[in-house]
Formats: sequence, C-alpha cells, structure tokens
Amino acid sequence: MESDLPLACLQLRVPGAGAAVWHAARMLRWLGASVTCEAENRGSAEDWAASGVMALTGRRGGVPVLPPGQAASAVRGALLALGLLCGDVALPGVGVLSERAAIMGLRRDAPRSPRGAFRVLRAADGWVGINLARSSDVELLPAWLEVADPDLDRVVARRGVRELGERARLLGLPFAVASGDDEQSRARGRERPFRLTGGRGVRRPSLVPTLVVDLSSLWAGPLCGHLLTLAGARVVKVESVSRPDGARSGNREFYDLLHAGQESVALDFGAPEGRAALARLVDAADVVIEGSRPRALRQLGIDVDEVLARARDKVWVSITAYGRTGPWANVPGFGDDAALAAGLLAFDPVTGVPAPVGDAIADPVTGVNAALVAVACRLAGGAWLADLALREQVAATLDVPGEPGPPGVVAAPVRRAPAGRAPELGADTERVLAEVVWRC
Repeated sequence: MESDLPLACLQLRVPGAGAAVWHAARMLRWLGASVTCEAENRGSAEDWAASGVMALTGRRGGVPVLPPGQAASAVRGALLALGLLCGDVALPGVGVLSERAAIMGLRRDAPRSPRGAFRVLRAADGWVGINLARSSDVELLPAWLEVADPDLDRVVARRGVRELGERARLLGLPFAVASGDDEQSRARGRERPFRLTGGRGVRRPSLVPTLVVDLSSLWAGPLCGHLLTLAGARVVKVESVSRPDGARSGNREFYDLLHAGQESVALDFGAPEGRAALARLVDAADVVIEGSRPRALRQLGIDVDEVLARARDKVWVSITAYGRTGPWANVPGFGDDAALAAGLLAFDPVTGVPAPVGDAIADPVTGVNAALVAVACRLAGGAWLADLALREQVAATLDVPGEPGPPGVVAAPVRRAPAGRAPELGADTERVLAEVVWRC
C-alpha cells in the first residue's frame, strides 16, 4: 500500500528539466514521496551519449549505436534522487555506467559484449544471448546443445528459443531471450522495478551512523555499497576465505574504485564458527547487501524472514538476476544477459548486426537503484526487504514515454580515480568481529 512505502508523507521538489529529472521524480514517487516536478521526459539520447554506453554499443568497425529505452537518463535521475535524500554528498555522474570499460580499455564489438564473454545469436524464432563468463559455462556447451564441439551460430540457428531456454535453465547456464515476456515476468509483474516488503519505523534525519554488511560480489551489489560509502555509511565487505569475490582477481583499479574506504572480513563459511560469525554480523547490520540466490543463503543458515522478524531497524537489499520469487528465482544471470532478457538490444543501422548495449549495463543500473532504495528505507526506519532483479531494473527503462532527440557528441567512457586501495582479504576480520560481539 502507498502509506507503507518508505518515503510516504515526505514532500520533495525535484528542480530542473529533461528526462533525468523526470526519472528522478518517478523513482521518488515509486518510493512513496509526494513530488513536485515540472520536467517533461525529453532528451534521453543526450544522456546515452554522455554516459559512454553509446560508444560501447555497435560493431567494432562501425558507428556508435543509440540504444533503445532510457536507462542512462534513469540512472542519472536515480543519482539525482539519491543526492536529494543524502544532502551534500559527492556522487558520480551517468558515466558510472561505463567506467569499468574505461578502466579496462574495452571497446564495442557486436554481436559480442565489450568484454567478449556474452554474445547475441539468432535462433530459429528469435534473438538469444549466452554468457560464457565462467570456464564451467564453456564446458557445458556440448551438454546444452547436445553436440560435441558445437558451432554456436550454426547449431543455435536451428533451435527454437523455448528449447534453448529450458535446457539452459536445467544446466544453470546464463542464457536469455530478447523478449521480456515469459513465465517469470508474468509471475512478477511490473508495478515497480523493485519489490518492497516491511514497514516504516521512526524516521531518521541522515544515513550516519549506518553499518552496512556487504555480502555481494562483482559489480551491482558492490556499486550499491560504494555509493553508500560515499553517503557516509560504514561498509564492511564479508567474503568466504575459500571463495572470495571473483572481482578481486580481476582489474585491481576497478576493485579499488568500488571498495576503497571499506573494511574486509573473511570467514570460513564451511565451519560452524564461521557461520556463527556471519549470523552475528547480519544481526548487527543496519543494512545488508547480498546477491545470492535464495537457497544459497539458507545453506549458510541465514533465513531473511527470520532476520527481519527479530529486527527493529534493518534494510535487506537482495540483488538477483530475476528476483527472489517466481519460477526463475534460482536461475543465474549476469548484467549482459539480464539486459537482453529485459528486451534491451540495439542493431547496427548498416548491417543489422545485433549489438549488446554497453558493458553489462544491468549491473550498474541495479547498483544505483539499490543504493537509492537502501537509503530511502534506512531514513524511513523499520525493517525492510528490498528485492531487486537485474532484468526488472532495465525493463523499467524501456516502456516509458518520450522522444530520444539528437544524441549530440558521443563521449568515450571516462574513469574515476579510486579514493585509495581496497583492503586485502580479511584485513579487518578480528577487529570487526570483536566490535560486533560488543554491539550485539
């Protein structure tokens, strides 16, 4: 109900004009605020061009392609809304969508993603995408297509999207069909790009003090944690000693960008004492960020409903590919394939080659939105579960009114400098656990 939303009874004025301001007002209204805004939804192409995403979309030897929808304007709007709630905070701009590509020197390469792991293929009855980001995914290709050493383009072209999708989900492959309409989307609906359950408590004036326990990995969840760090929260990143965040072994500068100014705790999740320490951290946290499929948390002895039931003030931010509910609740997915599953796909205007939009764009879109939702719920007080699906964050930017207009100058991706070095794995474990025992 509207009265149960975190920003109910809050009155805000969003100044300015253009598509980003319109999206900021829309997001704040979704969170329950009463918003005054005179902006019309115009000019979204300028935000695409300024974000660096347009430069990453298209063939390597072709021209940059203007993507459909308004994801860039929506992200700029969410950052504007976040700034309104947090006050005088230095936040990044819309270039947050492409800064990983800037740091890693990635380029557009349709029909592949800039990183190369994801590619769009033509099936017998539609466009599909497969993300081979893990070596285990590559090893599953013969089982998926039931052909030894398959030629992907040739074999996929003979199969229907339904058959391909069913076998991919059976094997746990990150696969997507460019439609946005399937049993999962119908089960979840599209009222808002996030699901909020809980209730408001005693409203607080600021985010400080706030203890954030970040159990997530890769990009979307860590970006949420990074933005909360910039907003003044204390963020503790918690990892498994045996399976730490895979981003640690990736580009160090990008990892530092997202995790500088935070603390690191490493636990043995296979040992009773490690799981007990994890439970204490979760109970002590004001905000929990996690990106696990629901059954993975239960295997660690963490039941989200029980945690929130015994909490007076806590925000649980759950980020998954397709959401916590519905028939695909445990289906894996990453930023590129989740965006395609939402229906986000561009085409080269000369050759018609399908072009993935940007670099894993569903990740930064979700990370920014998750931070906004977390701040809104924290300021409202009370216990909240925020369920954000990568696909739904992108889908919400596609079916909106407004003309794109001319894109203007197409900017290259731009990198921000990290604020410092991210802590090494487990550098703060003993000190943080000692503090948490005292706090509990």
